[in-house]
Amino acid sequence: MASSEHLGMSTAMEALGVEVDWFLDHMRVEKGASEHTILAYHGDITRAAEYFHSLGIMRWRDLKPPDLLGYESTLGAKMARSTAQRKISGLRSFLKFLKKNSEGPEADLPSTAGFKNPKRLPKALSLDNIQNLLDLPDTSQPSGLRDRALMELIYGAGLRISEAVDLAISDLELPNRSVRILGKRGKMRRVPLPQQTVEWVVRYLTEGRPHLAKKANSRVFLSDQGKNLLRQRAYTVLDQYASRAGLQEGTSPHTLRHTYAVHLLKGGADLRVVQELLGHESIATTQVYTQLDMEEVRQKYRLAHPRE
Repeated sequence: MASSEHLGMSTAMEALGVEVDWFLDHMRVEKGASEHTILAYHGDITRAAEYFHSLGIMRWRDLKPPDLLGYESTLGAKMARSTAQRKISGLRSFLKFLKKNSEGPEADLPSTAGFKNPKRLPKALSLDNIQNLLDLPDTSQPSGLRDRALMELIYGAGLRISEAVDLAISDLELPNRSVRILGKRGKMRRVPLPQQTVEWVVRYLTEGRPHLAKKANSRVFLSDQGKNLLRQRAYTVLDQYASRAGLQEGTSPHTLRHTYAVHLLKGGADLRVVQELLGHESIATTQVYTQLDMEEVRQKYRLAHPRE
């Protein structure tokens, strides 16, 4: 005999499931969604359908703001933020689809904002910490020269890790101390390089890379096996050096990019210039790099305030 819970699910999907099947077919056929994604949507929307059906709602168009708020309240404390955000996002996509096809509710679509984890910027490293990190690779070895050049470029040019590992030799303009970067959405930018960065890249290209290259390859950074250096491998390499340097857990390639931006801004660089160097489309994205560590602010306050 079927359980009452199973019967409840069947009844809910009998009442509300036609539009769900329509949406899933749309995602599968027109959007090319994977079966994994389809299953996730199905599970998330089914959960919502069961809740709304328990309120006596028989059509999606009959949903009211209190119904949606009530459903959101069932998620927050009972699951991880990321899971709750995914479930709300799936329901939002479904209801947006129904609204577009005149089958959705008049109520505003549910928001995922309440379930997003607060954005945390990595703490910028000090100049001493950066130098200690850069000095760790064994540059008597080809892989050590590669690792040093990689970290020098990420910090020296503020590169995203994907930009660094995708870099082609033809993108390097070392006589002019610059590099051409193909950033997000195909946006090209040219970034100047510090002399020290140029020197390490040249040394890697002449002393290290020839020993790694097993066959012709246009990429700057190669793995120990002579293949393209993968993004995840670059993360692992930097994590190992950060651990040896005694740096905070979570130090990543983005930490070096963040440190590049903070050091430029503290050195007096214009925010618009830093925006261009980082390849940000919006100045608002660059502004987050201006947030100083509050402990640093407190220390400077205590030193500067006459009544402290």
